[in-house]
Amino acid sequence: MSDRILRRRRAAFAAGLATLALALGLAAPAEAARPIAYVALGDSYAAGQGGGSYLDTECLLSSNSYAADADASKAVRLAENAACSGATTLDVAANQLDRLNHGITLVTITAGGNDINSTAVLVACSTAPSSVECANALALATGMISQVEGRLVALVEAVREESPKARIVLTGYPYLFDPANARTPEEAAFMTAANNATTALNAAIARAAYTSGAEYVDVTDEFAGHAANSIDPWINPAGPDSFHPNAAGYQAYYEALAAEGVYSTN
Repeated sequence: MSDRILRRRRAAFAAGLATLALALGLAAPAEAARPIAYVALGDSYAAGQGGGSYLDTECLLSSNSYAADADASKAVRLAENAACSGATTLDVAANQLDRLNHGITLVTITAGGNDINSTAVLVACSTAPSSVECANALALATGMISQVEGRLVALVEAVREESPKARIVLTGYPYLFDPANARTPEEAAFMTAANNATTALNAAIARAAYTSGAEYVDVTDEFAGHAANSIDPWINPAGPDSFHPNAAGYQAYYEALAAEGVYSTN
C-alpha cells in the first residue's frame, strides 16, 4: 500500500472519529471568554448620583450606576468605579487614574459637565429663567465648552499610558428638559438654550473621542420622553440629586453602551 493511500485513510479515520465525537456530545467545551476588566472614571453621572443605594457619602457612588449595571452581567468584571461627584476632567486625571493598570481592558469616561460649571447654570436659571443672572451663567458655560475637548484628549492619552490594552469609551449627557412641557415661554426658552448647550458639550466630547482614537456613545435617544419635567422622568427633577439620572436613567446609560457593544466580549 502506498504512503499516499495510507495517509488518506488515516485522515479519513480521524475525521470520522471527530464526527462521531460531535454526534455523541463528546467534543471538548470551548474555553469561556474572560470577563472584561473594567474601570469607570468620571463625574457624578459616572458615579451614579441620583440612582440611590449609595456606597459612600463623599463621591456618591451608587449600586445603580451604569457601571454597576454592567458588573451584574457575566461578561464584565468591574475592577473599580473610580468616579466621584463634582469631578472635572482635570480632577479625573489627577485623582482617578491610579486605579488603572495594564490588565484593564475597558475604561469608560463621563466627564465635562463640571468643567463648564453646569450646576451654576441650573441654580441661576431654575427659579428665574428669564433673569440676567441666568443668561450670564448660560453664556459663561457655553463659552467654556471649547476647553473640554482638549482636556478630554489629554485625559484619554493619560488613560492609555496606564492601560494600553484598554478600549476607551467617552459618553455624552442626556437632555435635561423637554421645552414642550414648559409652563411659560420664558421657561421654554431657557430649556431650549440649556439643551442646546448640552448638544454643544456632547459634540465637543465626540470630537475628543475621534481625535484621541477613543469611542463616543450618545445617550440622548435613550432619554427621549424622560426629561426632568416629563410625566415619566428618568432625571430627578428636584431634591439633593436634582438633574441627575435616577436608577432607570442609569439603566438607559447601560443600555446605550451595551447597544454599541461596549460590554460585549465578542
